[in-house]
Amino acid sequence: MLNYIWFGLMAVSLVVAAFNGTAEAVTKATVDSASTAVTIAIGLVGVMTLWLGMMKIAEAAGLVTVLGRALRPALRWMFPEVPAEHPAAGAIVVAIAANMLGLNNAATPLGIKAMEDLQELNGDKETATNPMVTFMAMTTSGVQLIPSSMIALLAAAGSTNPTAIIAPGLVATFIGTVAAVVAAKLLQPFYPVHPVAPVTESAE
Repeated sequence: MLNYIWFGLMAVSLVVAAFNGTAEAVTKATVDSASTAVTIAIGLVGVMTLWLGMMKIAEAAGLVTVLGRALRPALRWMFPEVPAEHPAAGAIVVAIAANMLGLNNAATPLGIKAMEDLQELNGDKETATNPMVTFMAMTTSGVQLIPSSMIALLAAAGSTNPTAIIAPGLVATFIGTVAAVVAAKLLQPFYPVHPVAPVTESAE
């Protein structure tokens, strides 16, 4: 779908440029933007390596586990349909903790694993359950304690104080996460919760 959207945007811009007589300006802007993108990408290598290395050290030191334990009581309240002993409960905690620390490479597979575990509790495999929707809303709006990607982009763009984004970024993502969770909870009564899918034992 995104490929169609991008193709449509490019096609519309070329058609409009042809009618307005600004095709040359559009072509020049395209080449200049491509050159700028390459310059920024090369500049990101060093900064991203630094921050990803720091995040990996934090992960290896057990910071994800500590943060996960701190989040467990709140997540139990937000996901009451998920049994505490079910693997999905632990997967949700670890995935959100990794997302908060900016461990994008680790958070993505952990989020997928959490969704797979939540699907086991889904009585209707074709429809997302309330916990799945809430989890998706939280990870999409995700609070990040250290927005390493934004810091790297600002540094590559020549910012004199790239870490200044941490405080406003934390506030913005916190507000976004609260809004996402509240919206998910307010809409849940309009969609019935499907019963847990029965577990069938394999024949010996």
